Amino acid sequence: MKIQRKLLIGLATIVMFSGTTLTTISETSTVQAASPYTSLQNSINNVMTDSRMTSASTSVTIRKASTGEIIYQKNGDKGITPASSLKILTASAALETLGENHRFSTDLLTNGTVAKGTLYGNLYLRGKGDPTLMKKDFDHFASMLANRGVKRLSGHIIGDDTWFDADRLSPGIAKADESYYYAARISALSLSPNTDYDAGSVIVDAKPSVNGRVAKITLTPATGVVRIVNQSRTVPKGYSNTLKIKREYGTNKVIISGNVPLGSAGKKEWITVSNPTAYALDVFKRSLASKGITFVSTSKVVSGTTPKNARVLLSKKSMPLKDLMIPFLKLSNNTHAEVLAKEMGKVKYGVGSWDAGLKVMREYADSVGLDVNQWVFEDASGMSHANKIPSSQLTQLLHHVRSEPWYGVFLKGLPISGGYERFVGGTLRLRMKTAPAKGNVMAKTGSLDNVSALAGYAKTRDGELLIFTVQTQNTKSSTVPVIDRLATSIANSKKTP
Repeated sequence: MKIQRKLLIGLATIVMFSGTTLTTISETSTVQAASPYTSLQNSINNVMTDSRMTSASTSVTIRKASTGEIIYQKNGDKGITPASSLKILTASAALETLGENHRFSTDLLTNGTVAKGTLYGNLYLRGKGDPTLMKKDFDHFASMLANRGVKRLSGHIIGDDTWFDADRLSPGIAKADESYYYAARISALSLSPNTDYDAGSVIVDAKPSVNGRVAKITLTPATGVVRIVNQSRTVPKGYSNTLKIKREYGTNKVIISGNVPLGSAGKKEWITVSNPTAYALDVFKRSLASKGITFVSTSKVVSGTTPKNARVLLSKKSMPLKDLMIPFLKLSNNTHAEVLAKEMGKVKYGVGSWDAGLKVMREYADSVGLDVNQWVFEDASGMSHANKIPSSQLTQLLHHVRSEPWYGVFLKGLPISGGYERFVGGTLRLRMKTAPAKGNVMAKTGSLDNVSALAGYAKTRDGELLIFTVQTQNTKSSTVPVIDRLATSIANSKKTP
């Protein structure tokens, strides 16, 4: 399963629009006869004749945003792998179930007391799913402890990740993907390396050093939970950069191989850790040490459960969900999707599991009038090829959310065509960069091997908002350029008198 890397994310999106009474044009294509949208319908039909679309399995629906009426449809009820456009349902269910002001928390607790600079007892780091936790938060915890006079710890550092269950990977994750940030393991106690908030990953940066020697490796944040095996070689300027960075399957070994030429930028990868809880604990211990807090020889760093008699020393709250929607949807963050699923299960059913979370998502879909029998999904991020959704259902959801009080939050999270800033354009920042589409398509992309999708909203030349979903699968030729042509046709359309 091939997923595009950090700077090349361009997940396809599904967009749907609505209309009025339908007249069958063929077995699989339906449009309104003699309507103000005839020109648009003809334009879409022309786009659909592209060989890349005719050789693919497709599902397309376009609706009027104002009424939800369908104005174009082709295979609208055909289940297609949605890839990351499934996150439209995840985001909607999360905003409804958790609320736009929901925050994740991380607590530092102890069951001991401080005497003459020594904390006699254990420190408990209890995670409750925060995907935005960073090293700076641990540095703050450590500084606050030091300011309170703690100079030494006589007990253990215990990480509590029991807010979620112990299942770490959602179904459908391929072995080849497990090394990379988009397939990170899910834990209630984890850490993000930067403000993209790819929890459970560490940034591995390989740069040229001296000709003939191995590349210089930097980890962000510094951690000992991965073991670097550096098999790379610095070569003269002008040689090809063949660097590869990958975690060996089933281990904590990160293998760096290939050549890195002098004068080049080298290579940077967001690499997953095999144990997110241990990763967080390791970085936390380093933060404590950096503030002068020492440990007795018997102190251990382990996982465990916080006792009921432990008292909270410090607590950190995440940004509210309404703000998390920006990195989640703009950058199509898979970890956020799976964390939100488990959090929904925990909040509604007291169980932080995929089964509970996906149940909440199905119940939400049913509650807003969707046909849950047409929604087949086994994760919340869209990574599984087993997921199947028809374009008619995605557009129906996109129409419904416009009536929700949190619609503005949802819309603000969607990538915007040609919006070059990463937290504006997101996965559409390098697509549809010119008029009439630029800035007028707000949609969720989706991309897996041989799968592309785009789903969201597009503003026409009349200023009307249309809903669209385009899904394709089973083609080795990328359909992204054709999908963009379709979205551009909508943005360029104008109703005829």
